[in-house]
Amino acid sequence: MKRLLKYLTAYRKEAVLAPLFKMLEASFELFVPLVMASMIDRGITGRQPAYIWKMGALLVLLGIIGLTCSLTAQFFSAKAATGFAAKLKSALFAHIQRLSFSEMDTVGTSTMITRMTSDVNQVQSGVNMTLRLFLRSPFIVFGAMVMAFTIDVKAALLFVVVIPLLSIVVFGIMYVTKPLYKKVQSKLDEVLGITRENLTGARVIRAFGREESERARFHESVEELNRMQIYVGKLSALTGPVTYLIVNGATIALIYTGAVRVDTGIITQGEVVALVNYMSQILVELIKLANLIVTITKALACANRVADIFEIQNSQEAPDSLNPEKEKVGQPDEICRFEHVGLTYQNAAEESLTDIDFVVKRGQTVGIIGGTGSGKSSLVNMIPRFYDATVGRVLVDGIDVRDYPVEMLRNKIGLVLQKAVLFKGTIRDNLLFALQDVEKESVTDEQLMRALEIAQAKEFVDQKEGGLDFVIAQGGKNLSGGQKQRMTIARALVRNPEILILDDSASALDYATDARLRAAIRNMQGEHTVFIVSQRASSIMHADQIIVLEDGRVAGIGTHDELLAGCSVYQEIYYSQFEKEVQA
Repeated sequence: MKRLLKYLTAYRKEAVLAPLFKMLEASFELFVPLVMASMIDRGITGRQPAYIWKMGALLVLLGIIGLTCSLTAQFFSAKAATGFAAKLKSALFAHIQRLSFSEMDTVGTSTMITRMTSDVNQVQSGVNMTLRLFLRSPFIVFGAMVMAFTIDVKAALLFVVVIPLLSIVVFGIMYVTKPLYKKVQSKLDEVLGITRENLTGARVIRAFGREESERARFHESVEELNRMQIYVGKLSALTGPVTYLIVNGATIALIYTGAVRVDTGIITQGEVVALVNYMSQILVELIKLANLIVTITKALACANRVADIFEIQNSQEAPDSLNPEKEKVGQPDEICRFEHVGLTYQNAAEESLTDIDFVVKRGQTVGIIGGTGSGKSSLVNMIPRFYDATVGRVLVDGIDVRDYPVEMLRNKIGLVLQKAVLFKGTIRDNLLFALQDVEKESVTDEQLMRALEIAQAKEFVDQKEGGLDFVIAQGGKNLSGGQKQRMTIARALVRNPEILILDDSASALDYATDARLRAAIRNMQGEHTVFIVSQRASSIMHADQIIVLEDGRVAGIGTHDELLAGCSVYQEIYYSQFEKEVQA
């Protein structure tokens, strides 16, 4: 939790004023039993109605002042807690954005979402409750004990016994439940992970008739979470009854002792009532403190989980600027070079890519083909440095990608991933998404329409109401699969990148549209290097160079004719899609 408190520094004033006003409220509350005692001893016993009205008015005044102080404290604590949570979420989101794909894969999306939402909300509640009650409750407890000693020392000795006993109960339960709450949050991660899998893979689940098994898996996980929450809830719930038992026992002892001392004339009836009121105040405050302890316990467990994300550092260090004296490797016309590259994902037992070695000339079209799991996407993801080579190196423009500032490297590259991702907003907003704010102002509608035309998307955009101002739903749900893919290709083209990577981004297009797309990309103005990843031989057969992958290794490099003549893997792929010519 200490590591996160720096996000509260902007709200120092509120963090000080909130407990201060709560302490003022508590101070006025401590005077109430003394006013009641005086009202009983002088007003009721002495039959002085005027004094009763006077003390009654004083009680009302104390109540109004206490209410005002309480509302003010609530305002400041809520402002500090919500502001703290907003800054924490912003910092956490920015930190996650800086992590590499390796760290994101290791932690998991569902865990990230839980830390950003549920965990931060728990921490916010903890901060709010702490500012309101953490000082007030102990102040009332020990203040009541001090006030009791001013009334009668012997009777007040009960407070000395009760308060430590209650503290042992409250903090003991906190000590036991803190690690359990952390386990509950971890289990919640698992439930969210299963939920996310089922929602994103709903069609696959239905296609294979796995609804019942997935429902059973989900219910099993939820039941386990439920059992854990009930168990830790039962332990936390012990605080209330045990506290009541101890305080009510002390109250009985206090009434008995007070009755004896009233009978002997040592203290008055009003003072006994005041002592009982102080004991009741202690009871109420300890119940509040017990609930606060539960909230703080949850908050601390969640704070540690959030802090754990901040502890994860990006494994991909990058310089702030490109060293101008850096010597370039290879020929001037080379745009990309893989030098005996190997890639092993974190926690993986084997390499995903092994000894990848090839050179791409500027302006070439490179096709990458292979079976499922052969490493096609892994290979192209290393060019924009989504993953770092564990063996060898990847060079762009003759410079190791690890020597580039990340922004500079990725400004050279336009990447269209396998899964088309669109955001809620207009078509124009989605096309401009890849540009910086300064760059967006200089892009004209004609340039956007040209990118759409190359991506074979202009026809359907013209048919949409509003054209470029047509609003796309979240995730592009109001577009077909092919339309979404063409939109993402157009978005990459708007940047006019030196290297364009199409990672199986035309899988939803028919063969005719795919062919027109490839022809349009070839005829683009400027010298663009294009990587086309596909499982369709027709999509890459006209490429200047084709790289065939099998089980993470290069099975062949060459043109279509060369590979068809001498690469068995390419032959198998090609003839599975095209009829083999019958030799005469």
